[in-house]
Amino acid sequence: MQKPTEHHRRIGYNRHVPVPPTILVLDSGLGGLTVLREIVPMRPDTHFVYVADDLFFPYGHHSEAEIIARVVPLVGDLIAAHRPDLIVIACNTISTLVMSHLRAAYTLPFVGTVPAIKPACARSKTRRVSVLGTKGTVQREYTRALIRDFGHGCEVTLVGSPELASLAETAFNGNDVSDTAIATEFAPCFVGDPVDPAARTDTIVLACTHYPLLLDRLIRLAPWPVDWIDPAPAIARRVADLSGPQAGGGASGPAGIVFTSGRSPPPALASALARFGIGA
Repeated sequence: MQKPTEHHRRIGYNRHVPVPPTILVLDSGLGGLTVLREIVPMRPDTHFVYVADDLFFPYGHHSEAEIIARVVPLVGDLIAAHRPDLIVIACNTISTLVMSHLRAAYTLPFVGTVPAIKPACARSKTRRVSVLGTKGTVQREYTRALIRDFGHGCEVTLVGSPELASLAETAFNGNDVSDTAIATEFAPCFVGDPVDPAARTDTIVLACTHYPLLLDRLIRLAPWPVDWIDPAPAIARRVADLSGPQAGGGASGPAGIVFTSGRSPPPALASALARFGIGA
């Protein structure tokens, strides 16, 4: 029988000493927690490390060259420090811009996050879909190619929000964010006749993992009901497919969190993190 390699021992293939695999989840801030909370129930055997690159947040305030120069070596440092078996890029900006560079530089499997345009357009009844993302995400050719390939003849409105990710981060940290500030950011998503449901936007793609942190308020502040598309469940299914059989041995405990700024979360944030399965 083939002798187990070090990698096999680490991911639980040594039947005498099962070791849970490690999955690292990376985002610019705390938005990727909306992805993590979908993955954890599907892989209870797994050790999770969540990394918030708050030192560089928000990515939308940096050029594409700066983001690439930041993320590629950062991921190398994280691989060396945490030795993950799989990395989830829980950020549309990184996924649409840096993923090819990461796959070229490192041999680990990566799962990215891209605007869920295909399922949104397939689901829309009125054929009017809006994509709500950061300015960088909605301007990228990657996003426009998704519309060309999977738009299914829908009228797709691209809305680049300059501040919604920061507002979500602020609110999650326990600080006040006004309804007006939030509504202003996503108002352009609502296109068409407000009194005729058949002639207006009925589906909105949340093309930033921060936005589901505000989903309750988005629903409440929306001028009419729409279907909000969050890609996190699909990402979790992809992670489960790539992770292979579970190692067994039960749950591995709360996920750990790393802030690239080196800060420790204040009590209000620590309490919020605990609701997402994070042990600060």
